[in-house]
Amino acid sequence: MLSVLTEFWQSTGYALMTWQQALMLIIACLLLYLAIGKKFEPLLLVPIAFGMMLTNLPLAGLMEGASTLIKSVDPESASMLMEPTAKALESGIPIEIYTETPGGLLQYFGKGVKLGIFPPLIFLGVGAMTDFGPLIANPKSLFLGAAAQAGIFFTFIGAILLGFNAQESASIGIIGGADGPTAIFLTSQLASHLLGPIAVAAYSYMALVPIIQPPIMKMFTNKQERMIKMQQLRVVSKTEKIVFPVLVTLIVSLLLPSASALVGLLMLGNLLKESMVTDRLSKTAQNELMNIVTILLGISVGATAQAEYFLKLETLKIIVLGIVAFGVGTGSGVLLAKLMNKMMGGNAINPLIGSAGVSAVPMAARVSQVVGQKENPSNFLLMHAMGPNVAGVIGSAVAAGVLLTLFN
Repeated sequence: MLSVLTEFWQSTGYALMTWQQALMLIIACLLLYLAIGKKFEPLLLVPIAFGMMLTNLPLAGLMEGASTLIKSVDPESASMLMEPTAKALESGIPIEIYTETPGGLLQYFGKGVKLGIFPPLIFLGVGAMTDFGPLIANPKSLFLGAAAQAGIFFTFIGAILLGFNAQESASIGIIGGADGPTAIFLTSQLASHLLGPIAVAAYSYMALVPIIQPPIMKMFTNKQERMIKMQQLRVVSKTEKIVFPVLVTLIVSLLLPSASALVGLLMLGNLLKESMVTDRLSKTAQNELMNIVTILLGISVGATAQAEYFLKLETLKIIVLGIVAFGVGTGSGVLLAKLMNKMMGGNAINPLIGSAGVSAVPMAARVSQVVGQKENPSNFLLMHAMGPNVAGVIGSAVAAGVLLTLFN
């Protein structure tokens, strides 16, 4: 009886769990607490955290690849085989039997990440939910979205100095764009072995935008600047909204073909929304498709955080570099907005909207609104901040295209 119980215990995950796996399970539970208890981007963090939990369960094998067993067959066994195989053995032809064992479920989900399928589909949904009107009404917002990408290239240099190669540094730097799908898309093609820590860092920092950005915004602005009220944006015509996605796709894709998957799907989603003749497709992209891909992408991202690959010194470096990238991007946007405000007379642009240049849509724009309204309750910056915010989405995709072109 004792031997049976011992054998049963040794067949359980409890007996084979390592301290590294236990630590990853604790981290997964902490992320679930932040997502559910503190409501930090639950739509992203819940599937990511649960995927992290599933991949670190001993013996579950959810991230195991398919395996093939090759077995040679001798002529004496010919009678047990099908007739064509038996005849082949009798004629002296060597025969091998292939037995394939399917891989784990999450390993197949992960194909959508590794093959670069999920990120463009996410961009399709984002485009269908995005109003580019504030950007069209105020084209100067494009400069703020571009300035916020400075964190990407600053961190790229920092990663090189810390010993990462060019491909790894480019993948780490893209965290500064605050765009999880773009980070996954670029990393899967340049440094797939870093996909776990980079994806988790990118999505974690996106979820922590309301905590990370306000101190940086206040550091670079004074109370008077934060109280600036901006003039109402002009009304954008329907024709402008239809022409914009087509024009952006042509300009960016011809300049940077490697960015066409992200930018093209982003703009297709927006065209479905703005054309007013594809309501069913637009609603599907915004809802059903977006929700399905978010679940699969989140689980797949979490599943890449296996203990043996995640708990390394380079992971700590990536997390630190990621927060630096995010901080530099936020600060760069604010500083350029301050400069533009000075050049336009000192009371035209609230520098807080510059922080929305990172592409965490619409969280970064909401943070600009919240911080501005604390200083001046009658201030409404949300629509003004949406201009740099959606410009940041385009900017991060363009930055990824540049890095992919240079280092792929």
